[in-house]
Amino acid sequence: MSLLGVLDRIADLPTIDRAIEPARKAVNAVLRPQLVRDVLHGSWLGHPLHPVLAQVPVGTWVSAGVLDLVPAARPAAAVLIGTGVAAAVPTALSGAADWSEQDIGVRRLGAVHAVANSVALGLYVGSLVARANGAGTLGRVLSYTGLGLAGASAAIGGHMSYAQSSGASHAATTARTLTHEWIDLGPLDDLAEGRPTSRTGEGQGAPVPLAVVRRGHEVDVFISACSHLGGPLAEGTVEDVRGHECLVCPWHGSAFDVGNGQPRRGPAANPQEKLDVRYEAGRVFARLAGRHLGG
Repeated sequence: MSLLGVLDRIADLPTIDRAIEPARKAVNAVLRPQLVRDVLHGSWLGHPLHPVLAQVPVGTWVSAGVLDLVPAARPAAAVLIGTGVAAAVPTALSGAADWSEQDIGVRRLGAVHAVANSVALGLYVGSLVARANGAGTLGRVLSYTGLGLAGASAAIGGHMSYAQSSGASHAATTARTLTHEWIDLGPLDDLAEGRPTSRTGEGQGAPVPLAVVRRGHEVDVFISACSHLGGPLAEGTVEDVRGHECLVCPWHGSAFDVGNGQPRRGPAANPQEKLDVRYEAGRVFARLAGRHLGG
């Protein structure tokens, strides 16, 4: 069986749930302030924060492994290891925030990812202690073992991102299934004021749900699948969130600015895909934004 097959088997194991559910509740309790969670999700960045932060411990530990091959450079290797250890803390916090609000399969595999990273971190801390006590050989053995484990954990993280779509925009994926033609959404007067209206567009083989928000004589049209986990925004609400009028997902409470689709509250970090709109003879038409029309 391939490595990917093994990881998929782990993601399908319900027996893991008994262990990870208490951990998920603990994470939610510790990271209770919504503002803290939004910072860790990367809602302010428009992109998940965890993969950005992860570059620091990965980069410093790989670099330390190279420097450890040169005896004269080993003191610098210790500095890089310490930098990676310090950076691992906010990296782990951002990963935990994302992990706690993912699909169950992602949470199962994410638990393995977290355990591997924690053991790797412990090995690197042990390496620093050993080096400080003059046991350089032991310190290098511990750090190289930690590097191997961190590399394996990074492969698990890659599988979560690319195979399980953790952190990817589900709205962008759905948007690409729409045709490139203008969609007739019907008369402006038929659209509800102050709450999302469900409409559909012609897709590549199946209708694509849309969420339409009317604000007086203006209309904003979004892909209905929430960028976080694909929740139905057409079944959500329109609310004021931190001074912005937002379309709020009914699943996890992600809030998107109706004016530009930017996330104003997590767990979503990616913007919500918004369609171009035109008006003709009292009817509303929408089409994919220009960035999707090439090719």
